[in-house]
Amino acid sequence: MPLRLYNTLSGKIEDFHSIDGNRVRMYACGPTVYDYGHIGNYRTFIAVDLLYRFLRQSGYDVRYVMNITDVDDKIIRNSARDGVTVQQYTAKFQQAFLEDSAALNIQPPVLVRATEHIKQMADFIAELVKKGFAYRTEDGSYYFRIARFPKYGKLSKKDFAGMTDGARVDVDEYDKDNARDFALWKAPKPGEASWDTSIGPGRPGWHIECSVMSMEQLGPSFDLHAGGEDLIFPHHENEIAQSEALSGKQFARYWFHARFLLVEGQKMSKSLGNFFTIRDLVLKGHKPSSIRWLLTQVPYRNQLNFTFDGLKSAASSVEKLRNFKFRLTSTQFPAGANPAMAQLATETTTRMKSALDDDLNTAEAQAAVFDMVRKANAAFDASEVRKEDVPCLLSALDKFDEIFDVLKDDDQPKMKAVLAWARAEGREEDISPELQELAGSAQLSDEQVNQKLAEMQAARNARKFTESDTLRAELIAAGIIVENTKDGVRWRRK
Repeated sequence: MPLRLYNTLSGKIEDFHSIDGNRVRMYACGPTVYDYGHIGNYRTFIAVDLLYRFLRQSGYDVRYVMNITDVDDKIIRNSARDGVTVQQYTAKFQQAFLEDSAALNIQPPVLVRATEHIKQMADFIAELVKKGFAYRTEDGSYYFRIARFPKYGKLSKKDFAGMTDGARVDVDEYDKDNARDFALWKAPKPGEASWDTSIGPGRPGWHIECSVMSMEQLGPSFDLHAGGEDLIFPHHENEIAQSEALSGKQFARYWFHARFLLVEGQKMSKSLGNFFTIRDLVLKGHKPSSIRWLLTQVPYRNQLNFTFDGLKSAASSVEKLRNFKFRLTSTQFPAGANPAMAQLATETTTRMKSALDDDLNTAEAQAAVFDMVRKANAAFDASEVRKEDVPCLLSALDKFDEIFDVLKDDDQPKMKAVLAWARAEGREEDISPELQELAGSAQLSDEQVNQKLAEMQAARNARKFTESDTLRAELIAAGIIVENTKDGVRWRRK
């Protein structure tokens, strides 16, 4: 069964076929670095990350490019307000995006920045003027004439037949039904950043940036363009118009859009107090792996209701998977094989692939792996698992984690990094006791853990229970979980 994806352009689920054999060229709209990224942004970034991972797992050679918008209306306004350059203003937010993405195990794409492509944008606009699709106004700004592009609206499925030729809109983000000539280049204003170019001084409009960078990196026609659903109009609609007007070719074949989320049943808003960045959640003591899991639980085209109860449940789910892997890798199984386990692993891998081939149905893929965990654990308890069964079960689990990437016990150093950031930013009052407990304790080496366990066992054997309990408490404080099993004492990190 081939991968089937919902294509916003056609409005239906289609078989995915790349333009060039097994090579896929893929572009995603990345962050606008005027602030820290919020969980709605990262739902989209993680959905695209899952798609990228699954394409690669399916055998495709993927070139994945993402832009960083480091100049737009908000950035210009905020940098002028703070009396700093655009580059100075955006630097810390670009770094935060990279750090938060790494914390959530988002695989790095090829990153391109708008401010590094100003000349190319000016040249692109000059070509549009030559072709009659763009025009210059008296103040030195340039606009795209959408009346010259009859297919305008084909992505958003809006009917713009009655639009007024020559009516202009200057802001980058505007009303969802406001179809007017949009700004390609904005003339300089006092106190605002600007660049000298072949078409005059000024700065690019938001929409031209992605067209220029994607076409430079991937060519005039490429396979897949991704982003959040809020970008369908006007941003992606405008990208299509200016790109296809220039090249005369189809811009992107498939359009992949992730839905935004609700928070506790409401639209996320700072005024409602339910606006959360990734760092806000970590400061409350939530692990990055739990956040990643929760943001993958609902398929990307469905509404996700982000709740703190759901985040706790996500942590429990990740813990169950980690416990299962720990049980597989630390138990001494008897020799031999149980054919039922190999069959279970094969069926699970097939179910996971079928689910992800079905428009990236993450919920069904997760259900498949938890069915395997439940059945294998029952077999463990009945002493029906053999040594030769372990590789096939681990293989199925590894296939799953190639996509979801939550099984590594690497939350603590990531949380410690956020703890250090909060202290440097003067946000000590936002640091929760849970974060202090999970990230604030000193990291013990494996050798130190084993030494303390040996001392704890020796104390118990000598009936020095107070000393044994004290050592166990030290391990717990350091993020070490100690388990007594029929095969002896086992430990792992939280």
